[in-house]
Amino acid sequence: MNIGESIILALNSVREYKLRASLTLLSISIGVFAIMGAGTLVTSINSSVNSELDAMGENSFMIKRMPSIQMGNSWHKYMRRKPITYSQYLEFKRQMALAEYVSAESYSTSHTIKTGNLSTDPDVLLVGADENYFINNNVEIAEGRAFTEEDLTLNRNVAIIGNDVVVKIFATMSPIGQRIRIKNQAYTIIGVLETKGAILGQSQDNKVVIPLPQFLKYYAYEWEESLNLSVKSPNKELLEPAMDEAIGLMRSIRNVKPWEENSFEVETNEVIKEQFASLTGFLSYFGFISGIIALIAAGVGIMNIMLVSVKERTREIGVRKAVGAKRYWILIQFIIETITLCQIGGVIGIILGIIGAWALGSLINITLSFPINWIILSISICTFLGVISGSYPAWKAAKLDPIEALRYE
Repeated sequence: MNIGESIILALNSVREYKLRASLTLLSISIGVFAIMGAGTLVTSINSSVNSELDAMGENSFMIKRMPSIQMGNSWHKYMRRKPITYSQYLEFKRQMALAEYVSAESYSTSHTIKTGNLSTDPDVLLVGADENYFINNNVEIAEGRAFTEEDLTLNRNVAIIGNDVVVKIFATMSPIGQRIRIKNQAYTIIGVLETKGAILGQSQDNKVVIPLPQFLKYYAYEWEESLNLSVKSPNKELLEPAMDEAIGLMRSIRNVKPWEENSFEVETNEVIKEQFASLTGFLSYFGFISGIIALIAAGVGIMNIMLVSVKERTREIGVRKAVGAKRYWILIQFIIETITLCQIGGVIGIILGIIGAWALGSLINITLSFPINWIILSISICTFLGVISGSYPAWKAAKLDPIEALRYE
């Protein structure tokens, strides 16, 4: 039995039955495309998000009113929680002993930034933050300076802007020392954030950071505003003790009874990674299930092609058996032919899946990760499909009586 000859016979079947083989290969390609596209995209998204979280360090955690990622209708439960207030943050910061840095931040979307006759689109993110925000969130200053504690205590109207804002309204001049207006308040620019680009299609540079007291005074809705606290411990070994201390302090500050559950969430970067991975995992499952359905349909088509091939090569099979070919040789020959057909469609699907994921990744600004494990999975599925689809035609060919086969017209 010659494996190379079996592969050549499979390729000849594709040439002889172009329409039927093309439709079957198309089904296989669509199935593998769905599997590879979803797998590549999910791997790339997870890699991009994990890179951003890793940049914040392994020894930090967040305290929030609600978890970063919510599943189902759990938001009803979290909305009943009281907001984390500025006074609670100050008390927490004062008492927190095992933290190297403690910061607080809050956000407001869809703002227009103005200077003179120029203005941005109404899509700028406004961030209220304290002096430790830049350290805890790994935010670098490209030009100028960050906030100081005096900026907050003296209620100075200062601002640090992202590169997108610079490009839109300060393209011809240095923004340092210039004045901008956000709604009815004026701010002096003291710094420009280092350019970070976009993640998941969202620019990280289209924002303005102002002192947290100014933010809460002019841009926050007191009845719904809740701060996000960030805590950085001195090292990874003190992370767990720092989290335990933080939970105890927050329960005391927020008057949580001993029998009540926490009225806040404590999240490490690892927890957020796991939550995000479980969320994107649904995309993988959807692509995998869709691909399997298409591959099942393709398997039926391949089986029909091979049954026709067995019928048309009946005399050839009879000759092979007459000159001593064993049954399992015939069986393996036809299975190899089927696997070859499946692998052709699989390779096309893998290429299309990577191209599709790259195109979509370019639209949402993520770096493509090459998913070796998904490629191996796709090849394995195609091999399994070839064995399953080719088993019955191969068994039928192997069972042919050589005398009857030689008489077949």
